[in-house]
Amino acid sequence: MIGSLVGPRGVAALACTALTLGFAPAPTPGAEGAGDPYFPQAGNGGYKVHHYDLTVHYDPAHKQLAGTARIEATATQSLSTFDLDLVGLTVDSVNVARHPNTGRNARAAAFHRTGQELIITPPAGITGGDPFDITVRYHGQPQTMDDPDLGRTGWIYTGDGAVTLSQPLGSATWFPVNDHPSDKATYTYHVTVPKGLTVLANGEPAGTTTAGGNSTFTWVSGRPMASYLAMLAIGHLTVRQGTTPSGLREIVATDAADRSSAADLYKQTAAAIDWETKLFGRYPFRSVGGIVEQAGVDYALETQTRPVYAFGPPETAIVVHELAHQWFGDSVSLKRWKDIWLNEGFATYAEWLWSEQHGGRSAQAHFDTDYGMPADSPSWQRLPGDPGRAHLFDTFPVYERGAMTLQMIRKAVGDRAFFALLRTWAARYRGKSATTADFQALARQVTGKNIGPILKAWLYTPGKPRI
Repeated sequence: MIGSLVGPRGVAALACTALTLGFAPAPTPGAEGAGDPYFPQAGNGGYKVHHYDLTVHYDPAHKQLAGTARIEATATQSLSTFDLDLVGLTVDSVNVARHPNTGRNARAAAFHRTGQELIITPPAGITGGDPFDITVRYHGQPQTMDDPDLGRTGWIYTGDGAVTLSQPLGSATWFPVNDHPSDKATYTYHVTVPKGLTVLANGEPAGTTTAGGNSTFTWVSGRPMASYLAMLAIGHLTVRQGTTPSGLREIVATDAADRSSAADLYKQTAAAIDWETKLFGRYPFRSVGGIVEQAGVDYALETQTRPVYAFGPPETAIVVHELAHQWFGDSVSLKRWKDIWLNEGFATYAEWLWSEQHGGRSAQAHFDTDYGMPADSPSWQRLPGDPGRAHLFDTFPVYERGAMTLQMIRKAVGDRAFFALLRTWAARYRGKSATTADFQALARQVTGKNIGPILKAWLYTPGKPRI
């Protein structure tokens, strides 16, 4: 507990002294959050996750889940303790294996719970820079989170199973996780359910086995993914597979009671993703798709490779929006939640571009309609670049005014430079997390112009901007 006695600068000084003398810094606790001001306890500090291997047994009749999460990580500091995020559920055991590639055996670790924090004390300190594995066994009835501002998220029960919709924090309702988009990882799922049910997840299927009245579905998501995008859909589902006209693997699913919508979703998805690939550059993942599931919520979510439309068959504009997120939000993710306009403004602008290029209203016409909102409307007072936790998903300031910001940039730099900027943004930060400042810097590099005044007026200044 040296840090609590001497403060952060003292810890740094001790670390430097220790390195000078030739031994590692004394282990200290990892932070209980990733440092996001909107969600102070979301995510954790002191390590980086590389991969989650999740084994889940789910009994829908009793709403009971039993899971084993094996997490591959690397310490970014010398750790005496570290946290994972987990909401509800009962932890049965925790093992930690240091230097797993050397074949050393895992050892039982002490743990305790404080709110959403699962605090783990390994048998010995973990040296900064070292790889380690965490294995957590747990069980219980997953919770659905209901927040008056953020909506219904997490493990959401359906009539014949469940679906996970986790923006911004719901993944911690069904597995232990470093739950912040700044720490992206790859995923493997092994999900066992009663025979007759189907499981879909992110990524690509890697086999199904059936034994003893149960079926186990394996899925692999091999590209980095923010934790809130991790998705399972369990139920009686009609699945359609194939390839888009451009040759991209496509997997869609709908509730078996509405088989006809699978064909419609398949066509919508193929048309939208091939168009967006021409506009935004190479598609960042190995497959695409979507799931229509009646989940009792009124939104869709851009779960990576396979968005979920949780209210029924979607309109094409919504499909375009969620698939645009595969570039803007999924592949290029947020470092902090306040930059949510980088997700929602870009996806909304994709809707405007689809309309513009498919016989509908132009992007400028959409802009003009939104700009017609009276200047005294409270909606103009909300800042798209820092909307606040309670207004993270407000439609006008975050989605519409975010898209208006892009239209202003397009007008300022011209079409050729603007679309080059979108493609370069998607390519430069593929598989990474980024900020509005990163976007501004890239815009200067690509277009040769400073978009700072536009961002200041449209993202960070309350009131209706003057044109």
